[in-house]
Parts: sequence; C-alpha cells; structure tokens
Amino acid sequence: MSEIIEGRNPVLEALKSGRPVNKVLLASNIERHGVVGQILHLAREQGIPVEYAARPALDRLSTTAAHQGVIAFASVKEYFELEELLTVSKQKDEPPLYIILDGIEDPQNLGTIIRAAEATGAHGVVIRERRAVGLTGAVARASAGALEYVPVARVNNIAQAIETLKKNNVWVVGIDPSGKTEYDQVDYHPPTAIVIGGRGRESPTWSRNGAISWRQSRCGAKSRR
Repeated sequence: MSEIIEGRNPVLEALKSGRPVNKVLLASNIERHGVVGQILHLAREQGIPVEYAARPALDRLSTTAAHQGVIAFASVKEYFELEELLTVSKQKDEPPLYIILDGIEDPQNLGTIIRAAEATGAHGVVIRERRAVGLTGAVARASAGALEYVPVARVNNIAQAIETLKKNNVWVVGIDPSGKTEYDQVDYHPPTAIVIGGRGRESPTWSRNGAISWRQSRCGAKSRR
C-alpha cells in the first residue's frame, strides 16, 4: 500500500509533514548535502529505511521522469486496527455501521465503496490484506476525497474479523444475489456490519460458513425489522 512521491522537495515536504513513509530510495551516486541531507536527517529521525539504487532503477519506477534521484514510498493513509473502528463508534456515541470487503481487487470499486461509506455515515471499512487492493493513489482518487474521512482497517482473516465484531454485539449481514430483502429495507439502527464480496459476488468467506441473506446472519440472528 504505497504511493510513489518523486523529487527532492516533494519527498522533503512529505517527511516534514509527518506523512507515513515506508521507504526512501536514493540514487547511488547522489550528493548527500542540501535537500538530500535534510531528507537523510529526517528519515533517520523517523526511523524510515533509506536504500540506494542505480539511477536506471529509479527511472523505471518513476512516472514523472523528474525524480531527481529521490523517490519515497508513502502510505496513502494509515490503516486502522479492527478494534480501533469499534473505538471510533464509541467516540461518535452511535451504533456501529461497518462495511466489510472480502476480495475487492479493483481500485475504482474500492474508492467508490469508500465514497458511499462516507456518504451513508459508516464508521469504517474493513479490507483483507491479501488478494485485495489496498489504499493506493488510484483508490484515493476514486474516493473523491472520502478516504480522508473514512477509517479503513486491514485484516489478515475476514472470518476472524467477523467473529470479533460478533463478539462485540455487531449484527453481520452479507450481500447475496438470492437475498429476499432489499438493502434499503433493512433497519441499520442496531450495530451492523455489511459483508460485500468482490466482482459483484457474495463473499466466499461468508458462503463457506452459512447462508447469506439480508435477513439472517451466520449466528442465526433474525430480521431486525
């Protein structure tokens, strides 16, 4: 989950602002004074790894052809822990409402869902770590700014995340083409998490564990209406 920042001043400003940076890559023959010296100092202060590579390697990574021998791999946004989403709901003093995404691979789709989550007042989005898109620059653009306001948690195991939410009294429902109840007919006032699978299909994780329907959660909860 990295966005490339290119150029000496852009990288320097990113470090000054405290933006999460995963790594700084410098051309192996770069002079280490002036702005580059400041970059090295801030990276050292913040515990950010600095690596060196031949300029052709930086050229291949660059999308602007103006990297000036300096590239940073920055997080678009920091991920939340799942437990932190529960804290967000408590701080808002509102019943939790989360969107759980199981295998969304397209950045445009993820950005659109985050935008919808922000518009509907969801307290957070949960995505899985593997075989799913992360918080890339393309996702940020597709979200039209909503990513700045919607916490996103990344988990290793969606099934375990569902269990954690259920233990915290969150009612879990899943999108299913065979569901009998439309999404706008569901009462979202109780604590709720909605599971959505990739490419318009139901969540494979949810499918393995029980029927998917707007009317029933895995643990057999009845309709809230």
